[in-house]
Amino acid sequence: MTTLADRVKMAIRDVPDFPKEGIVFKDITSVFLDPSLSKEIGVRFIEAAKTVNPDFIAAVDSRGFLFGPIISQALGIPLLLIRKKGKLPGPTVETSYNLEYGSATLEMHVNDIPEGSRVLIHDDLLATGGTTVAAAELVKRCKSTVVGFSFLLHLGFLDGEKKLTPITNEIFSIVTY
Repeated sequence: MTTLADRVKMAIRDVPDFPKEGIVFKDITSVFLDPSLSKEIGVRFIEAAKTVNPDFIAAVDSRGFLFGPIISQALGIPLLLIRKKGKLPGPTVETSYNLEYGSATLEMHVNDIPEGSRVLIHDDLLATGGTTVAAAELVKRCKSTVVGFSFLLHLGFLDGEKKLTPITNEIFSIVTY
């Protein structure tokens, strides 16, 4: 019997030299070509999120927006959007960070989250951890706590998890490479 992780791995497309030479991009869009697979992925994320009892799901721009709303709706809790700089209209808190192939800035509406909230951060991929740590920094600046992280893919050979464990040990991924 094939596992969910096996089926996800079979659906993922490797795109060599994207977005730059030497990077093998893991394209997750193909999992949505199989409604049964994407539904099962959503169920697994919901189950994992329940174990950390969050008050909010924070979905990271942009592929975190694919499953983040499903998780928040199923749990009946609000969804926070963590966006790339310049995409949110209201007062924001921001942080800059390095990627494996450049740098970026993330923002979050500062007034959307009450102090002391428990937040699960969701994104599609954990690589070096830079984006995820930046998202956690935004939650911290809003005087709230990250209670967990969830990812579809984890590139374990890049050691990004080491940057997350000082924040929380509650790190969930469906597939690890």
